[in-house]
Amino acid sequence: MEPEENIKPHAIMIPAPLQGHIVPFTHLAINLASKGLTITFVNTQSTHQRLMKAQSLSGSFLDYDIFSEARKFGLDIRYTTICDGFPLNFDRAGNHNQFMEGLLHVFSAHVDDLVGNLVNSNHNPPVSCLIADSFYVWPSEIAKKYNLVNISFWTEPALAFTSYYHMDLLKRNGHFGSQDNREDTICYIPGIQAIEPGDLPSYIQDPEPWSIMHHYIFNSLEDAKKADMIICNTVQELESSTISALQEKKPFYAVGPILPNGFTKSVIPTNLWVESDCIQWLNAKPKGSVMYISFGSLANISRQDVLEIAHGLLLSRVSFIWVVRPDITWSKETDIFPSRFEDDVKDRGLVVPWCSQIDVISHPAIGGFLTHCGWNSVLESIWCKVPMLCFPIFTDQFTNRKLVVSEWKVGFDLCSGRILRRQEIAQKIDCFSSEANKLRINLEKTRRKLEDALSENGTSGRNYKQLICDLKSKILQKSKINNTSLL
Repeated sequence: MEPEENIKPHAIMIPAPLQGHIVPFTHLAINLASKGLTITFVNTQSTHQRLMKAQSLSGSFLDYDIFSEARKFGLDIRYTTICDGFPLNFDRAGNHNQFMEGLLHVFSAHVDDLVGNLVNSNHNPPVSCLIADSFYVWPSEIAKKYNLVNISFWTEPALAFTSYYHMDLLKRNGHFGSQDNREDTICYIPGIQAIEPGDLPSYIQDPEPWSIMHHYIFNSLEDAKKADMIICNTVQELESSTISALQEKKPFYAVGPILPNGFTKSVIPTNLWVESDCIQWLNAKPKGSVMYISFGSLANISRQDVLEIAHGLLLSRVSFIWVVRPDITWSKETDIFPSRFEDDVKDRGLVVPWCSQIDVISHPAIGGFLTHCGWNSVLESIWCKVPMLCFPIFTDQFTNRKLVVSEWKVGFDLCSGRILRRQEIAQKIDCFSSEANKLRINLEKTRRKLEDALSENGTSGRNYKQLICDLKSKILQKSKINNTSLL
């Protein structure tokens, strides 16, 4: 039997096919490979095609290895793609429910075939571990079938994870699963002192949570409970009580913030859209004068919301960069802005379909971030010490907003409710600009916690070491059980 210290884990990593999951998965792969693991990274063929188109690569793009540059630095990261069950030309965004049905019922068969081939292909080192997105429903079954250590990677904060983890508790207490959900403060979830129902993930807030999306998410979180270990993109010092409570139930490792090394632009393509260059425009703006506006890669808002934000910007007179994806609204109208909007703001506003967020928010001209509170955006904003103006839209964003506004005090709410009004937007933007210095004091403290966690002896550094140590022990344990069963 090979000594534990000589074991080199080989992990298959499979992110959910979403921008906000691919990015932290990619950087986690680099981090784990830099600590001695062999990684086989798996994207869906559709995701890979979009990555290549965003890089303006043509020809035989399916053969392109996105980790080829990483291997030049000595990292053992291999790359392959997998069919998600749909043709490449299938409109996944336009047929969202059908796509989710496919991920729920069909995708696992393709994963099974791939994992089986990798396990039985005499790889050196042999495949010993599956690191799958927590938003998949099949990891426990496939890991068990091939005797692999099952690690679930939660890309959001621990607070959101524990909210899902305790759905049964929420249901028993009348805060979930009914049109008559209670609206009083929740004080009974282990590791959470108090949380308002409006701060729970949106799928738990819904009075009738029975759509295909609810079914998919709730099943995937039940499967995550069966994992041998859970990795979370958060920081021990920022969510200590929540993490401690989770660690009593399951091996839970906070290894965040998972960001590109040195917070420089990654050599590995992770963007699903072509990036617009905003840097030259920013270079001409005074320090801290520009508001960056982005609602991420997935969330949709109404055309009325776009109009209210646009009119609020016109009233506020702030300089801004606004990322407006082509699919940002449900409306089929091509002209979603007020008449002459882009002409009226051309000297102080820049509207782009997509950009490198890292490059933009780390620019000295950026003074604030009007954000949907996606978790990657929150971590990046804290790292760059950019205060946030929060407009959560769905999923974990309401929970993230609680951390930003109430817990860490590094941002403000954009509006008092969920209905946007132009006058309130303009007022909040102007107030935000004058109050931002107070937020920056808290940002300094919070950023320092991230830096400390990532230091060699910091909590995230120690948690990585413990994760790998525990992983090797688990691999050895499974190997012994397998050898015994063969006798």
